[in-house]
Amino acid sequence: MDIKATGIRKSFGDKKVLDGFDAAIRENHMTCIMGPSGCGKTTLLYILMGLEPQDEGTVSGMPEKKSAVFQEDRLCESFNAVSNVRMVCAKDVKDRTIASHLESIGISDLGQPVREFSGGMKRRVAIVRAILAKSDILFLDEPFKGLDDDTKSLVMDYVAENTRNRTVVLVTHSIEEARALDCDMILMGDN
Repeated sequence: MDIKATGIRKSFGDKKVLDGFDAAIRENHMTCIMGPSGCGKTTLLYILMGLEPQDEGTVSGMPEKKSAVFQEDRLCESFNAVSNVRMVCAKDVKDRTIASHLESIGISDLGQPVREFSGGMKRRVAIVRAILAKSDILFLDEPFKGLDDDTKSLVMDYVAENTRNRTVVLVTHSIEEARALDCDMILMGDN
């Protein structure tokens, strides 16, 4: 079932962020939301996730089980990478499977706490955690920020491979990322 956002309005005080926004997100496709900073992309994502109420409008067709990569990584800093991912995985997902996913995108320090990781390493753990979560829709808010070009290419390939036939909503400023991931595009303008 496709997800439909209709007439979404959201203001913070006197600042209108979304003013009658409409969009359709196709089931089992990757949809990219693009636009300039401050145009409401993250606010729209939070509304779709049910984390922020809209002032007006409706969202229909949203699956119940959601996973996300936020702009901040939201990891348990004292846990290692496998334990951070394990928190959202089904019991039948083996630690070796989690380790394999992490290693495939260059995370090999599996025993140390993630507080000792670089920002880019934390970002990759957050991506694996969201992908391995049992969810019907995956939200990615600027998931590749802080990654060097080679690592970004590796991680984008990982995301593409592991999100086939899943509903994904990606927020990015990069047209190159959207094209590389073959996204349906929703363009947002300044309000």
